[in-house]
Amino acid sequence: MLKLKKSAAGLLLATGLLSQAAFGAGGYAVYTSESEFADVMEGLTMAIQERGMYINNVMNMGEMLERTGKDLGMDAPLYDQAESIEFCSAVLSREMSSENPAHVVNCPFIISVYSLPGETETTYVAHREIPAEQVEASPAMAKVAEMLKSISEAAVSW
Repeated sequence: MLKLKKSAAGLLLATGLLSQAAFGAGGYAVYTSESEFADVMEGLTMAIQERGMYINNVMNMGEMLERTGKDLGMDAPLYDQAESIEFCSAVLSREMSSENPAHVVNCPFIISVYSLPGETETTYVAHREIPAEQVEASPAMAKVAEMLKSISEAAVSW
């Protein structure tokens, strides 16, 4: 995992030099695409469904944050567009929970797609990373980490 200051990672992401990386101590993997937001969302939806997983919910995070920002007197836009897809794999959820009941906290899975104001040429895909120690210690969590990565990569290559 790359350890970068948040501002440095943002600059690298914005300039396209860091296309797939987790940055900061937050444990997020961020991927970039030159495709339009709607195309990346379609790619993400297809990648999830092609793997036989069920989409529980599509959350319009950008709209919610804009609306609540105005209510709080914080009018600066955070995103041009931002949506998160919440989905589940019965097989992976069962495997990871059978290994360790606490793994239930990882379900449902969430992958977000967003674009930033003034950056019309870049669409981002992000998900929480599974910590390396969990991936190494748990075959099920290794599968979850690989699934999140492969779905995100499919979305940005759509």
